[in-house]
Amino acid sequence: MKWEGNRESDNVEDRRGSGGGGGFGLGRGSIGIGTVVIALIGSAVFGVNPLTMLNLLSGGGGSPVVQQGPPQAGPANDRQTRFVRTVLADTEDVWGKLFAAKGATYQPPKLVIFSDATRTACGTGQSATGPFYCPADQDVYIDLSFYTLMQERFGVSGEFAQAYVIAHEIGHHVQNQLGISEKVHAARERSSERDANAMSVRLELQADCFAGVWAFHGNQARGILEQGDVASALKAASAIGDDALQRQARGTVVPDSFTHGSSEQRMRWFNKGLEAGQIEQCNTFETRQL
Repeated sequence: MKWEGNRESDNVEDRRGSGGGGGFGLGRGSIGIGTVVIALIGSAVFGVNPLTMLNLLSGGGGSPVVQQGPPQAGPANDRQTRFVRTVLADTEDVWGKLFAAKGATYQPPKLVIFSDATRTACGTGQSATGPFYCPADQDVYIDLSFYTLMQERFGVSGEFAQAYVIAHEIGHHVQNQLGISEKVHAARERSSERDANAMSVRLELQADCFAGVWAFHGNQARGILEQGDVASALKAASAIGDDALQRQARGTVVPDSFTHGSSEQRMRWFNKGLEAGQIEQCNTFETRQL
């Protein structure tokens, strides 16, 4: 992925080395692309399906508790931090233009880099949960050690695959800005577990598609894609498909318990956004075939 020399975002807060975040778990709606990690751990320890763990994590009760930590210093200037700042800036530029084209204003989220644990408006974020978006404070959180885990646990490497992880969480912020997330969460609360899972899948697949939309426009404007980049992102999407995780942990697949979509679905919707570059093509809620 070609990114060096591109604009870096100042909308980043580095909390590494600032200590833990207390004793609360993540609240409802804060599940991110990396929650698969803690689900796999729960499966091994408690002998339960990892998707059951995902459901428990994404369905927590009560309203988010706002917890504010002390102001932190700006981010470090190592290569990986500069990469994250650059990817964030690219999403800001892309979504800013797409919103403006529709007469709307994009409010970019802050990206918080942390290690081990950190306080959020959704409770305490843990490294084991992986990158996540908290709608209560509209921030994206990431422990950069997740990228090492991607390579060691799932065999996924490459900077564009890492950028996809961030772009997916930004996709959840776009959903929040468009009012989609609120409608879906309200509908899930009135639904059966099976129907709630199905709506969660559509929400996650749309975030994958939005990540593809970002890549389309970022590449058009700045030529960020290199040979093998798309393949690495598709491999990342495939590795964290619900069916792949269930098969790895339990040896069986239970589609009704999916909350993020199958490997094939996640790859297809990311690729659809990448090929079309249009928000309208990411309407996962009005299509029969996911």
